[in-house]
Amino acid sequence: MKFTSDIQAANNDPPQMENLYQQAIQSGQEEEFRLDLQETYEKSPENLLLSAWHLRFEHQPLPKPSRVTNWGLAVIFGLITGLLMWVVSNPTWLFLDQVPYIFILWAPIAAIPALIYLSVISKRNFLFTALVSVCLIVISAYILLISPNQSKLSSRDYLILMIIQLPLLCWIGLGISVMKFRSPHNDRFAFLIKSIEVIITAGVYLAFGIAFGMITLGMFAALNITPPDIIVRLIVAGGFGLIPVLAMATMYDPHLLPAAQDFTQGLSRFVSTMLRLLLPLTLLVLLIYIFVIPFNFSAPYQNRNLLIVYNVMQFAIIGLLIGVTPLKLDDLSLALQTWLKRAILAVAVLALLISLYALSAVVYRTVMDGITLNRTTIIGWNLINIVILVALTVAQLRKSAIAWHERLQNVFSRATTAYLIWSVLLVVLLPLIFK
Repeated sequence: MKFTSDIQAANNDPPQMENLYQQAIQSGQEEEFRLDLQETYEKSPENLLLSAWHLRFEHQPLPKPSRVTNWGLAVIFGLITGLLMWVVSNPTWLFLDQVPYIFILWAPIAAIPALIYLSVISKRNFLFTALVSVCLIVISAYILLISPNQSKLSSRDYLILMIIQLPLLCWIGLGISVMKFRSPHNDRFAFLIKSIEVIITAGVYLAFGIAFGMITLGMFAALNITPPDIIVRLIVAGGFGLIPVLAMATMYDPHLLPAAQDFTQGLSRFVSTMLRLLLPLTLLVLLIYIFVIPFNFSAPYQNRNLLIVYNVMQFAIIGLLIGVTPLKLDDLSLALQTWLKRAILAVAVLALLISLYALSAVVYRTVMDGITLNRTTIIGWNLINIVILVALTVAQLRKSAIAWHERLQNVFSRATTAYLIWSVLLVVLLPLIFK
């Protein structure tokens, strides 16, 4: 924020803006100047000078230093994570005799070493790393302390919900640690894209890990040797603990902010291409589903499991729309841009219709049978995702000085704030309301 006030003062003075930029270069603060100008531009996109500078920086990115991954440090933090996973994976350790501790605690155990790894490598954001780590520890302790005070049914539902919510909060915590609270929309969106890449990379590591583990156990079995359970757990849980840090080290350069990451090569290119190929298939499935709804209209009104499926569908489609939204338009032809824009709009509209249908079903069940912890959760997420889909549709249809892909990026970036607020409310307030 060092240059924000000066940029605002010079937003109609081209020579002064150029002088500010040159001063930033000479003082080694070009990256800070670019970030502050981007944030100022997002607040006043109609300003011609700010828009011109935004385009200038978009087409002239900062040169990327050659990346050197510290694999030794990544393996050390991965081993620490694996050992912690192994300790809490004891099958006899059941919280309230219901849920294994590993199911509840795996996400913060994986996230905190990853946070520290990013901070140590980048040599910045130590305060935010410490703050987020403490918050994740406090939230985990809160869950473990408040659950015993609930009824058996509410406690079970709350714990199942936390198995889903805690990983989401850990992911949001990673973003806060990397970008802090006030971050430009392009950085937030780039973090979302890079998160998808890291998750897919982790899935690849997991697949190879499973194959390696099965081969290893098969070789021992061929010799009539059965490793003790404690060794098997070390291989399984310890290997699983290695994956998050290694996947992050593979796909993310801690020295660079999210928007400055490389999205043009290797797995990044494969992921974006794969998701864009999935877009027409998703559109076809949604069209077919919309067509068959009238033939079985009452199904979600009677079957609660269908409502869970609809909720998962919403997150999957929003994740897909994030993945197919381009960071830049430079490498896309006009024909491909037109196709992509129309396909995103069509998927958003169809998903919106299905989401409204699902919301009507859960509201009906709530009116008939009363409000519960699970219904409150589903209604909240439905409303948030519906607002996101509406915003995506409106952003596509309205005319603006901002390019269409940047309007979508702004919607997704703002959505992260809603996700954070609702997740915290679910963790903190639900057990107090539904005892």
